[in-house]
Amino acid sequence: MHTIIPPQSPSPRVASLADEDADFRSPIYDCQAQGDALKLVVYLPGVDATGVAIEARGPDLIITGQKTRYVRVNWTSLHLEKSQHDYRLKLRLGRSISYETMQAEIHQGVLTLVLPKRRTAAVRAARWPRVA
Repeated sequence: MHTIIPPQSPSPRVASLADEDADFRSPIYDCQAQGDALKLVVYLPGVDATGVAIEARGPDLIITGQKTRYVRVNWTSLHLEKSQHDYRLKLRLGRSISYETMQAEIHQGVLTLVLPKRRTAAVRAARWPRVA
């Protein structure tokens, strides 16, 4: 016997967030801890420096990359809509990151961010070493 669960309509707030993210693709990224900093490498093919927006909202980091659009005469493609989407990456990194002193660099569609940790978090880690 199978139980059929009727679909539930999402709340208006959830639906608006889903619609907002529907126009974006999630990029591939790599995150590495480096002592007193966090190194984040985000792959954004087709995006140059003018198309990158980095925003910190509390413990969240939001990176938006908009591709440069070129209009080509007499050119059409099938399934172009998915490849033309811009990029958005949302990460919850916590409050121990100093977003004010962040360093960012983009070269050929590869965005590199160095996010230093706050001094209090580094001092706390040094004061309370991990016991193995």
